[in-house]
Formats: sequence, C-alpha cells, structure tokens
Amino acid sequence: MKYLKYNTSFYILIMLPFLWSCNQKTQWEGQKPVSKVNTQTVPIQLQHKGVFDLGKGVFASNEFDGARLNGVARTNDTLITVLLTPENEPINMSPWFAFKLWSEIESEIFVKLTYPENASHRYYPKLSFDGLSWKTLDSANYQISRTTEIESMQIPKEIIMKLSINPDTLWVAAQELITSTHVENWISKLLTNTYVTKTKIGESHKGKPINLLKIGESDDQKMIFILSRQHPPEVTGYLAMKAFVETICSDNEIAKNFRKKYNTYVVPLANPDGVDNGHWRHNYGGVDLNRDWADFNQPETSAIRDFMKQKTANTSGKFYFAVDFHSTWQDIYYTISPELKGNMPGLVSDMITATGNEFTDYEPNIKPSDDLDTRITSTKFFFYEFGAESLTFEIGDNTPREFVKKKGGVSALKLMELLLE
Repeated sequence: MKYLKYNTSFYILIMLPFLWSCNQKTQWEGQKPVSKVNTQTVPIQLQHKGVFDLGKGVFASNEFDGARLNGVARTNDTLITVLLTPENEPINMSPWFAFKLWSEIESEIFVKLTYPENASHRYYPKLSFDGLSWKTLDSANYQISRTTEIESMQIPKEIIMKLSINPDTLWVAAQELITSTHVENWISKLLTNTYVTKTKIGESHKGKPINLLKIGESDDQKMIFILSRQHPPEVTGYLAMKAFVETICSDNEIAKNFRKKYNTYVVPLANPDGVDNGHWRHNYGGVDLNRDWADFNQPETSAIRDFMKQKTANTSGKFYFAVDFHSTWQDIYYTISPELKGNMPGLVSDMITATGNEFTDYEPNIKPSDDLDTRITSTKFFFYEFGAESLTFEIGDNTPREFVKKKGGVSALKLMELLLE
C-alpha cells in the first residue's frame, strides 16, 4: 500500500478544532444549547469480544474492559481496517476506540479507523505497551485519509496509523484507558486518609456500584458535590477531577481547615457500564446520562438525586458548590446565568477568575447559560434543586496533561480559599 502524503497546512487545518493553546486570539464559542430528549431505556449494540486472527501472524483483541472494536479485517498485505460503531443512535458523536495488536514477528502495519457515514473521527490516538503509561502517536505516523464537514469545519472522517508491532501487546486507544478498576485503585489510595470514606449509593444497569466518596470531618451543614464520567470517553475531565479531589485531600493548611468546615461528596465514575463497555456516550440503558436530570429514568442519575435529597433533608445542610467534569474540543466553563443567585452568589466567577490569575497568558473561556428554565443537565439540577453554585468544567481532548492536573489542583485551592472567607 502506498502511504498517502499530505501537506502541513492541510494537516493543521484539519486538526485545528483539536489543538489547544493557552493564549487563543479568538475563544471557542462552545457547543450549542442542549435539548430535551427521551431518556427511557432503549436497546444497545453489544460488541463481539474475542481475539481476531488477521493472518500473517498478526492478531487483534477487544477482550478487556473499555475496549471498542466492532469489526476488524485485513484489507491487503500491509493494511488492517477497523470498524467502529456506537452503542446506539441517535448519539452525540464522541467515537471511542480501544484495542490491542500484536504479531508473531516484528513488523510494520497500517491501521485504518473507519466509522459509520454519519460519524467522524475525534480523538488523536494514544499508544501503550502496558495499558497504564500512554503516549500520543507520532504525527509522522498519522494520516487523514478522508474528511467531512461539520459546522463549517473539516473534520477527519477516516484516519490511518502506521504502527510497529511485535509479540509484546500494543494498546491503541482514543484516550488513556481509565476503567472502573483504575478508578477503584485510585479510590483505595484516598481511603488511606482517615477523613475519606466510601459508600455505595446505588447500582448501574449492569449492577456495578455507584460509589460515593465523603471527604471531610464536618457536620454536613456546609457541603460541596463533585461529579465525573457521565460520558465514558471524557478522560481529560476525569483527570482534572482527580487533581481537584486530591488537592482537597492534601495536607496543606487550607485543605485541612476546609475539611473541618465543609464535607465534600464525590461520584468519580457516574457511568461505570458505559466506561467498561467502551461506549461512545451512553450508559447501558442507551441514554445520555447528562440529559436525564429532569426525568430520572436511569438508575445512575436517580441514585445521585436520591443521595443529595436525603442528605439535605436529614441534615438541613446546604450544598454551596457543585461541579460536573467533562471533556470537549477545547477548555471551556459552562456556568449558570449570572442573573440567577444561589447559596453563595459570585462564587463560581470568583473561582474561575482566581484560577486564571495563576497562569501566564491564559484567559479562561466562560460561557454562561442563556436558558433560565431548562433543567436537563446535572449542573442545572444542582442549582435549581439545591441552590448550589454550579459549573460544568470542560477540559479539551488534547489539553496537555500537566496543565490539566495543575488547572484542576489550582481550581480546588481557589475554591477552598473562597469558601473559607
């Protein structure tokens, strides 16, 4: 197969929506307002799991949690074609992929990722040899073979990767693979702190636990709430949440004082079924969980709602802040309209400003909601139901991981300082 060439300017044009910069001249306007959808359970497409013999001593597998590989075949001597499809439709397009490759002898192959006609490629491939440490595929080994136009932007439709494989397993994934097992391992480390406890507040469709962390030594009169991974592929949001929570658990004096006055409640993995089954967007009920905060047809959202309602009813305490971590094309904060006042007006804008001041040449991208009534997403539910100053904290798919960690940590520190004033 001839490896197709493309010029640098074309590559930059295609990848522009995915590129991150602290000092953008024109900030991204964000996604369109969400619309209400039916959140009753519907069927999903299950993957056929197995090890696939692709001939010439080359093998592929999707037999692991978080995998997504719906079909794979050898196209010619050097090209392997992978088919990727969503769990069901209609769906917000966040095409996830994750699979393993190996060969009996060391060799180079080309792997093409293909999608249904109404889908496109989003995530720049990551590689690993152990499923734990990941690096981004070298751009010299990445080629866009076909594009499609979405909202006046040229987006990759198919991509081809040049990969070196051998008897050692090569993991290929859209983002770092972080499954429910990885999250539980992280939780176990946090539980070594006496002020951190874990409770199961419900179960997913498949019976996986919806785990809640309590961080603090207060009396629940003052609380904050943290949520992550409603959407399975949104790993950068999870990484920011992880740094945010670890900062609240840290040994500095601000965190110690904060834990004496505020209890922090965290659901780090709201959609364990979707994550472990390699879904693009939905839970095992075929539903976008972040559209179910009005009707509560799904067990995951219902468990979180029931916990928060019971907690405020039993303690007469208040949630002063709530944040839901997500990922999108570029860093952006989706906030409640400044016209609306919750339990601590101005808290979110002050936190964002204080965080931004800690970074050179960085201007936070903020998009307040212009919808004063629609209660579809978690952020709106937290505000309207509990008066919590609420925020959807979005991290770009390709935001540098060190910046993600620092931004999450600094945000938590500034929030604690403001809440302690």
